[in-house]
Amino acid sequence: MRILIADDQVLVRDALRILLQAWGHEVVAEASSAREAVDLARRHRPHVALLSLGISVADTLAATRHLAAHLPSTRVVILADEEDDDILVEAIRSGAFGYLTKRLTAKDFAALLEKTTAGEPALEQGAACKLLTELARGSNRDRPPRSSTALTGREQQVLNCMVRGITSNRELAETLGITENTVRFHVHHVLEKLHLHSRTAAVAYALTHRPAGSNDGRPGGTNEVPRSATVGVSGGVSRAT
Repeated sequence: MRILIADDQVLVRDALRILLQAWGHEVVAEASSAREAVDLARRHRPHVALLSLGISVADTLAATRHLAAHLPSTRVVILADEEDDDILVEAIRSGAFGYLTKRLTAKDFAALLEKTTAGEPALEQGAACKLLTELARGSNRDRPPRSSTALTGREQQVLNCMVRGITSNRELAETLGITENTVRFHVHHVLEKLHLHSRTAAVAYALTHRPAGSNDGRPGGTNEVPRSATVGVSGGVSRAT
């Protein structure tokens, strides 16, 4: 199988190349960015393009859509740092033929990747069920959402954290136990679904549209504006000291 590797870390690309070659595959190209991956895929026409979300979730999904539309003979398999149902669904909708996480053993990774040669999607155990469940729920998500009820569970967690004053990518990633790239993906979708343009606006929206009796996601929370969330004169959100 002829494979293109795309990851922003040289060490990861080296490790993947060594593993793939040991399994008898040919690594035809390596890319450090999504744009480079698209250019190299056009030039080398690989059977599989292994695209890492570590580059950038948004850029990787954009590259996936481009390859699915313009180079359908190349099957895109997403390589993720972690499980995330929202990104899994978005990747498949973008045209990905598989979604694998870096937590897999080399043996399992090889076996799942081999499935693409038989025309089967490369999905970990349980991912297919999650995908079907999320897609079944997703019929209403295709309509322009107008309230926070359109947010997924993870997106609501992100918004709750921002209301609590946890607004930087690093703090959100540490609080939720996900990568900063994944945080950016979810924040983008929160703003997109709420038709807003900044995190400050999202916090203001959440505080003014919170249903009576609801809280900010903490046990025993109230409708009061959390003291940890303050909006500065410059329009930024900061944590009170």
